[in-house]
Amino acid sequence: MSRIPLSRLSVAAATAATAVLLTAVPAAAHTEVEADKAQALAENVTVSFHAEAESDTSGIKEVRVVLPEGIAPADVTYGKGPEGWKFTAVKDGYRVGGKELKTGESAEYSVVVRQLPDADQVAFKTLQTYGDGHVDRWIELDQNGDNPAPTLKLKASAPGAKPVAPSASADENPAPVDPAPATG
Repeated sequence: MSRIPLSRLSVAAATAATAVLLTAVPAAAHTEVEADKAQALAENVTVSFHAEAESDTSGIKEVRVVLPEGIAPADVTYGKGPEGWKFTAVKDGYRVGGKELKTGESAEYSVVVRQLPDADQVAFKTLQTYGDGHVDRWIELDQNGDNPAPTLKLKASAPGAKPVAPSASADENPAPVDPAPATG
């Protein structure tokens, strides 16, 4: 039986720790997205969102989402969410909101998308508004950024899947999304 000197063991442990740190995955968005059928061109897909509450002084009162290319606001319907919250389609996406949630309570809701686009992934730029007016902006398309947009990775489309004709857009003209990152 051979013995490994303590200094060699320490070097091995340090090397392993460094390898873990160098291969660590970037931090996830604080608003996350998942789907029951995360596949390109899938139809009638329930897309669920989890907007993490990050304020110590106020609750979330609204979540605004800019839809990715290939999904029209008219092709999205409200699934379920916090009690009393309502869904409103806007020109480039939708809003869900209502009574301010309790401080520290995350907003979880779902929408149903008529058809996902033919893409590898789709990003849902998200603005999360609190009762005190503070806005968290999860809008960066670079997943290594400080405020990455929630992104849904899609599997390749099923054989024979075809795009459906897009629906008409909503009439409301919301204010454009401010690309400045959240402060805090």
